Amino acid sequence: MPGTPWRARLAVLGATTAILVAACGGAASPTPAPPATAAPTAAPPTAAPPTAAPFVGLSYPTAAEVDCAAKTYNGKDYSGNFKKISATDAKTVVFELCSPDVAFLSKIAFSSFAIQDADWLTKAVGDKTVLLRQPNGTGPYQVKEWKAGDSIIYSAFDKYWGDAALTPNAVLKWSTEAAQRLVELQSGNTDGIDNPGTDDFAAIEGDTTLKLYPRAGLNVMYIGTNNTAKPFDNDKVRQAIAMGIDRERIVKNFYPAGSTVASHFTPCAIEFGCEGEDWYAFDVAKAKALLTEAGFPDGFKTTISYRDVSRGYVSDQNVVAQDLQQQLKNNLNIEATIDVQESGTFLANSDAGNLKGLYILGWGADYPDPTNFLDYHFGAGATKQFGTKWDDITSALATGASSADPAVREKAYADANNAIRTHVPMIPIANGASATAFKADVEGAHSSPLGNENLSVMKPTGRDTVVFTQNAEPISLYCADESDGESLRACEQVTQSLYGYKTAGVEVEPVLATACVANPDGTIWTCTLRDGVTFQDGATLDANDVVTTFAAQWDAENPLHVGNTGAFSYFSGFFGGFLNPPPAAP
Repeated sequence: MPGTPWRARLAVLGATTAILVAACGGAASPTPAPPATAAPTAAPPTAAPPTAAPFVGLSYPTAAEVDCAAKTYNGKDYSGNFKKISATDAKTVVFELCSPDVAFLSKIAFSSFAIQDADWLTKAVGDKTVLLRQPNGTGPYQVKEWKAGDSIIYSAFDKYWGDAALTPNAVLKWSTEAAQRLVELQSGNTDGIDNPGTDDFAAIEGDTTLKLYPRAGLNVMYIGTNNTAKPFDNDKVRQAIAMGIDRERIVKNFYPAGSTVASHFTPCAIEFGCEGEDWYAFDVAKAKALLTEAGFPDGFKTTISYRDVSRGYVSDQNVVAQDLQQQLKNNLNIEATIDVQESGTFLANSDAGNLKGLYILGWGADYPDPTNFLDYHFGAGATKQFGTKWDDITSALATGASSADPAVREKAYADANNAIRTHVPMIPIANGASATAFKADVEGAHSSPLGNENLSVMKPTGRDTVVFTQNAEPISLYCADESDGESLRACEQVTQSLYGYKTAGVEVEPVLATACVANPDGTIWTCTLRDGVTFQDGATLDANDVVTTFAAQWDAENPLHVGNTGAFSYFSGFFGGFLNPPPAAP
């Protein structure tokens, strides 16, 4: 957006207590003309056409005002950045922030913030089957059927406001095994697959009926810990493990060409991602000395937890876990038992801080800025996965997120990365190269650096259905309360946010909004909604839908703050925290 330096910077970055929804004639038959000699008569009165009820805009919060300076709301501590959200008319929503947010447009573009119809959401929270499996979106496809354990079947939404889906039907399938996904592609049972196995790249490139679409490695795989669980409550133990793992060995043996050893948590391809010192070098002698200082000269016993799915940041978690297990035993005399968990259970345990040993997890970019990687995981609104937060990390991240000055951001992220290196909440292992693969005749096939491939722009030659096979079954289709890529991709075919990411790119563009414009200091954003947008149940999009969508996530005591697990981790991770947060566990 042209104008002030703030707006220019944003353009570079890609930039209940009551639920009120106000939704918001016939001509008389002609009569013969009277005879010329007749006395003139008055025309019969005609009824006035019905008028729409006046729009009553919602404003949130309603019970009190956020005190940004004191960091409180309604007498409770408040760590978030949202101050107020208001529908000033049917097509205008105003977001007021406590501090500028340099990545605001990229954040609201994310699929967790897809706009829900207020009436639908109010009803759906009373029926988890509807809320989690029967989305009511505004996108080019609508869900026709979810065949549990097999597939989700979509059909084109015939009242879609934008460009119609190029193929009238779409099917999303899944398989946890990379080899099986390739067999499905080669046999013609699917038109495209996500994350071919490391050893399958060459086979795909050598097959003229297939085409490989490499995906940039904007991700990180890491080994996580929790500082509230013994012995990981000791800094020296965490530092020892960071030095005692040969990360280069893991990348060399188990990652495809183009992958790199991670020097920081944020990939270096992202501006400001790799400020500060590089990660610890592999040094077994120093690691053993630190363990001895911490009181564990003979090592200890622990677990290595992971979810058995293939992701862009790690294709085969089984072999990585086994190698890590062997390294811990050989290098540090740490005996680790491998613990495999179902994907949804694992993510819920991670968010709740219930993983008390070591665990394998990763992150792929939702948008290309350090706030996406660092604030979500280590900021004031982050989940409990790493345990108690560190003030030197959260304060540096707050500075980096609120400034458009490159020099300020550079220093802030150097400080944050150095503090992360000191405290070792996790060990960054790899930035993994990955890809999608398609039948060569699929027009519009692509890979997305953000992992949000758009089925509506794809058209297989001579077929009325496009089929895509991903790594795992979605957990649910209410993505306000999901964080796994399989669920997000499934939602993105149906639901839409105010902004979105360009197909196969990282730049943001207006979607349900025609524009969101910041005031000069970046603390107030005014969004104008697109005309003519309807939800798949026939409701018309208005500004109250936007307020309700965000309020349901923002306020932990809102009756609509209901989802799959109730974590709503993207909201707190992106925007700093909830109104009325639940009390911390003792």
